[in-house]
Amino acid sequence: MPVEGVRGRRRFIQAQRRVYAGDMAWIQPLRVEQHQRFSAANPFFKHGTGCAWVACRDGQPVGRICAQIDDLHLERHQDATGFFGALEALDDPHVFQALLHTAETWLRQQGMTRVRGPFSLSINQECGLLVEGFDTPPMLMMSHGRPYYRERIESLGYMKAIDLLAYHVDPAFELPRVMQLMVDKASAGGGPQRVELRSLRRSRLKEELDILRDIFNDAWSENWGFVPFTEPEFRELGMLMRVLADDDLVQIAEVGGDPAAMCVLIPNINEAIRDLHGRLLPTGWLKLIWRLKIAYPTTARIPLMGVRKRYHKSRLGLALGFAVANAARAAAVARGIEDVEMSWILENNSTMRGMVEGSGGQAYKRYRIYEKTLL
Repeated sequence: MPVEGVRGRRRFIQAQRRVYAGDMAWIQPLRVEQHQRFSAANPFFKHGTGCAWVACRDGQPVGRICAQIDDLHLERHQDATGFFGALEALDDPHVFQALLHTAETWLRQQGMTRVRGPFSLSINQECGLLVEGFDTPPMLMMSHGRPYYRERIESLGYMKAIDLLAYHVDPAFELPRVMQLMVDKASAGGGPQRVELRSLRRSRLKEELDILRDIFNDAWSENWGFVPFTEPEFRELGMLMRVLADDDLVQIAEVGGDPAAMCVLIPNINEAIRDLHGRLLPTGWLKLIWRLKIAYPTTARIPLMGVRKRYHKSRLGLALGFAVANAARAAAVARGIEDVEMSWILENNSTMRGMVEGSGGQAYKRYRIYEKTLL
């Protein structure tokens, strides 16, 4: 049935609970966040349209899915591609077939000739189907899944488009000497190529968010499937940064005074909400504040990192990347953070993967993007 209004959205959100019953790695997202994501308030819907459905049997939800069209993607790629996402279902091939067929039919009616996913809702939000790494909980803004999802989706004609990797990084890891020398040399130079690191300037947050967004959009502009962050979308992410991330967990590198690279590290809110079962009321919000401000999470994620395109494939570009990541790492260690995830990274992004692996990172989760031609 189509999802309509607050009541329908509530059923859509609750459909996850039956699917993950008994899965100790799953963390139920906060309901308030899920309501916002799939409501018209999500800034995605300023440039996209979508529809969602819940599959029921004997009056009980057994699965869900959404389908959406991103005008920014179509403008940039001109490929008549629509997307599916938020796919959750019990292990029943008939349920998966019904859900994906419904999403495909809707996309076809909108003139799309290819479907790709999962994306909830865009490539700049949660994306990819978990295919490796089911035994550990997801970090903030990352998805979980059941192992049987892969077989069910592939049996319906979906093929791999690309994989995304999540890396585990020990923040106490020290850079190899050659990398540290590279960073030191860039920072010690003079003139227009001098590199200076600085933390987020919270008193000028709007300006800082514009800088971070501009660097990210430029750095990632040639990557697979890229769609630029809009100002409202990045502002929403900035609200999360403002609440969760101290200033020195956000690092900006300037070259000759011009912002050239950035790294954002955010404490893992999923660690703090694990036993709240999606609820902030009546006492969940008190527990959450205590765990974020007093107890403090021991895990974190780097969801945003980038070096301006003009520095790609250069020694200075490598130095910039290592510099911002190393500064954020040091700030994390000072706060007792013991585990950092860097995600996601395209499997074909050899430069970024080399940098992360050179810093001791190990891939521990793999997410897959699927696609299918709509006949």
